[in-house]
Amino acid sequence: MKLTEEAFQEFVDALETAADEEGFERVASRVIRGLGFQRFAYLRMTDDTPALLSSYPKSWTERYFDLRYQMIDPVVQRAAKEYDLFSWGGAPIIGAAKEQQRLFEEATTFGIKSGITVPIRMGFGRIAAFTFATAESIAGTNRLLLETTDVLRLIGLYFHAHVSVRLDRPLGKPRDKAALTQRERQCLSWVARGKTISDVAVLVQIRPRTVVFHLENARRKLNAGSIAQCVAEALRRGQLL
Repeated sequence: MKLTEEAFQEFVDALETAADEEGFERVASRVIRGLGFQRFAYLRMTDDTPALLSSYPKSWTERYFDLRYQMIDPVVQRAAKEYDLFSWGGAPIIGAAKEQQRLFEEATTFGIKSGITVPIRMGFGRIAAFTFATAESIAGTNRLLLETTDVLRLIGLYFHAHVSVRLDRPLGKPRDKAALTQRERQCLSWVARGKTISDVAVLVQIRPRTVVFHLENARRKLNAGSIAQCVAEALRRGQLL
């Protein structure tokens, strides 16, 4: 299996564990770094009202929305018109307004120099976009685009679909943040039986570092200081298989 395919499969598995904004940010940050990018941004526009999940510096996102840059951002404008992913860079844009040039110049100072954006249609004129960003030049970004086009497109669409279901759709009652996913319970159950990380990886058919990822998520959810304590707490709550 190619590295990009492995990264995507781990991403799909990890999405099942995300239950809140922090969880989705952690999952997205992990996969984009594995593909050679430094930051990501998932932006949704509904009636010109933005909603954002990202790993961009908070000082930049606050300034971005305070100055309403989303209304003039050429990347957002392209995402609203185009259907396939596209690359963009921080170089001056011929014919762009001064405000747009200033936007790109400021973004570069925050380490956002170029990127690849996946446009997402939501229906009734609403749009979303998932962006993979880097501090590298547009030449390096275009190389990453050529190598990972299909995977990048799928990551954007999968992320949007999971966020829409987990964070937006009313479920009738609050989600239990301490509830373990099936994969987390699988990994913990095998550890409780004395299996090593390598053993669990073979038994569950995932990579060892993905086993560690699920175990750490379970430990965090149950507020345990160690995996052993996590196993004990999961048993106490009746959450193990």
